[in-house]
Amino acid sequence: MSNHYGYIVFPTALGHCGLAWAGRGIVRLQLPGSDAGETEKLLQKRLPSASIAVPETRTREVIAMITRYFGGEEIDFTAVELDLAGQERFFLDVYAVARQIGWGDTTTYGGIVKTLGLGMEKARDVGQAMAKNPVPLIIPCHRVLAAGGRLGGFSAPGGTTTKLRMLDLENAGRSRTDEAQGSLF
Repeated sequence: MSNHYGYIVFPTALGHCGLAWAGRGIVRLQLPGSDAGETEKLLQKRLPSASIAVPETRTREVIAMITRYFGGEEIDFTAVELDLAGQERFFLDVYAVARQIGWGDTTTYGGIVKTLGLGMEKARDVGQAMAKNPVPLIIPCHRVLAAGGRLGGFSAPGGTTTKLRMLDLENAGRSRTDEAQGSLF
């Protein structure tokens, strides 16, 4: 039995995103490309069996969340239902840890390895899981950095420039306490 995947391309403040879904949840998120056509092409390349469809209510809610996120609103995506069928167990474990990284926070590949209770030799494997993340933003791989807080890679259109824009949107790395105290002086 094959799944039917629906998809839609929609505008955000950063550009057009693409979202694909099946009955169990979101299966793919394409971060903004240079235009709607590029986004659709990239989405279809990664999920060729998908067809344009009208999203149901829960998918429309996710689209609204993504749109608000790129508009600068703090959004928590942890309750979004995903369909990650076919993913390796290790990747699923990595994604579960990454999903818990909140707005404005970051960790490193090594931090995820440590949380999983694995040896540091697995840090590169965490990087591979992040590179193959089918739903960036919902699984916030942009919040996962290389050792020493370096940006590392980013497989979305625009590469690390897009990653940096998303981190800047969240003021990632800035202490909320520092911001609050700054407003007092």
